[in-house]
Amino acid sequence: MTSSFEFNTYPARLSDVERDRALKVLRDGAAMGRLSHDTFIRRMELALAARRSEELAVLTADLPSENRFSRALFGTVEAVSGFTVRLRRAWQAERLPKLLLPHPGTAQALRIGRDPASGLRLTHDSVSRVHAELSRQGGMWILRDLGSTNGTTVNGRRVIGAAVVREGDQVAFGRMAFRLSVN
Repeated sequence: MTSSFEFNTYPARLSDVERDRALKVLRDGAAMGRLSHDTFIRRMELALAARRSEELAVLTADLPSENRFSRALFGTVEAVSGFTVRLRRAWQAERLPKLLLPHPGTAQALRIGRDPASGLRLTHDSVSRVHAELSRQGGMWILRDLGSTNGTTVNGRRVIGAAVVREGDQVAFGRMAFRLSVN
């Protein structure tokens, strides 16, 4: 009979925290231009496959790690940057022209585009001839992009196919932007 001390013991599995820390150092190194794209991809693969802390240390040894001051500084810059984006959107939303949603009893969809037959004709050169369609389905407003060249967005996100829209949403057809309203 053998005791448990006779078996080979392997190092403990890497924690997710250790792996995440190494992946962050690699991402930061690539963002700062210290790693080429190919080197970054290869090291990320190796970090994900690593079994020991020493393997991660080798992958990040030539990259500077952030100290507490730089982490705080970058965190502050990220927070301020996010705030300014939200502030710009809020400022722009109030200045956008209103696009009135059709009366809910309207059975026909509202076609939007440069075509003179469109229910909402927009003559801007970034708007396609037949750009989008707004309709009421199941008590919800649906905005459908009709294969436009410059795209349709809702609150800054591109519409692929169709999206549900509500009063107050910011919609854009090409570079023509509006705020949806019921009155």
